[in-house]
Amino acid sequence: MNQILIIKTGQTLPSLLSRRGDFEHWILSGMQVDAARVIIVDVRNGASLPNYGKLSGIVITGSHAMVTERQDWSERTAKWLPGAVDRGVPILGICYGHQLLARALGGEVGDNPKGRHFGTVEVALHKNAKGDALLGDFSSPIQVHVGHTQSVLRLPERAKRLAYIDMDPNQAFVVGGSAWGVQFHPEFDAEIMVEYIDHYRKVLREQDLNPDLLIESCRDTPYGSEILKRFAQLLG
Repeated sequence: MNQILIIKTGQTLPSLLSRRGDFEHWILSGMQVDAARVIIVDVRNGASLPNYGKLSGIVITGSHAMVTERQDWSERTAKWLPGAVDRGVPILGICYGHQLLARALGGEVGDNPKGRHFGTVEVALHKNAKGDALLGDFSSPIQVHVGHTQSVLRLPERAKRLAYIDMDPNQAFVVGGSAWGVQFHPEFDAEIMVEYIDHYRKVLREQDLNPDLLIESCRDTPYGSEILKRFAQLLG
């Protein structure tokens, strides 16, 4: 049986790590897959990425790093990803992973000109989402959790936009029917989202955002876990 690869590009806040685990744990919980099928490669530590032929699917985690920093581990991963896309290996890039996948395929990533975006928000589905394996059959808008500074400013030429919001027109995309990027966090729940807003209170206030109001708006939604389950079902 081929394995599911989680490309670990970052680590969550220490306060969450100690009691809730890390990004990969939340992703696997949502996917509901057998842990024996999963390999986790922390590319930040120089770990090598496996041969494409051994993989049934790939998830790229979020990170507190920035794609535009072009760190060695990030650049190495970006060079590896197009080979997986060309072979049709199902891919799900989350937040940083979404941005890295877009840049690897020729898109542009940078600071969101409208600033940081945090909280539980409503994201509209593009007409391209109709029939999509991950976002199809949802009623628009969907409620999801976001927490990011940078965004995909220009999609790769091969990409189809799937979801958007005023703050970020490229909230989700797909390339070739099997490689998805989502700027939002399907692995987050309301508790995790609140912790992030609380952690970034100072920088959010500098943007004239009210952290307390953002926290009040946080709520659990079914969409993230459903998207992760749908992705897992594509992997057999």
